[in-house]
Amino acid sequence: MRIVFATGNKDKMREIRRILGGLGMEILSMAEAGVSDDVEENGTSFSENSMIKARAVAESLKAKGDNDSIVLADDSGLEVDYLGGEPGIYSARYMGKDTPYSEKNAAIIARLDGAKDEERSARFVCAISAVLPDGKELGTLGKMEGRIGYEIAGSNGFGYDPIFFLPEYGKTSAELSEDEKNAISHRGKALRSMAELLGEELKHA
Repeated sequence: MRIVFATGNKDKMREIRRILGGLGMEILSMAEAGVSDDVEENGTSFSENSMIKARAVAESLKAKGDNDSIVLADDSGLEVDYLGGEPGIYSARYMGKDTPYSEKNAAIIARLDGAKDEERSARFVCAISAVLPDGKELGTLGKMEGRIGYEIAGSNGFGYDPIFFLPEYGKTSAELSEDEKNAISHRGKALRSMAELLGEELKHA
């Protein structure tokens, strides 16, 4: 049995392999597993979108005769309270899918012009869904609370990390080390919860 994660993002795959490595299974990206589906994410929540992706990749693998893979998928994004929860499930597509995050980040900071510390509350949310070889489905959700910073800072992260300020650390998510980020990140929390669920499933397999 192996894990196929429905992403082509190398940064994500590195994080995924670090956190799920304890399960003792081979972990492949969907491309490495020979799947190139462009799945339409038309759900209304992070959890729905991640399950849509997981089901689609599981079906593609079964069509190729692969009946032994656990398929995982995630959907994540940034919710800014001052903006009514935007960009939310449209985080990757906000201002256009091909727009650089430097522009997206600058635009969000501009939209919060005049908002004071407490008004800048925001969170990263990550939903992870799993489809097991027998068709059973699992889901987890992780959150990381913080604020939108007043400026872009840091180069360790990706996406919206450089504007996501963590008051308890006094720096943005993009200024954390990889280990610091994995310990508190939304994806790290959701992955660890999923690792526990999968561990239980494997015990009874």
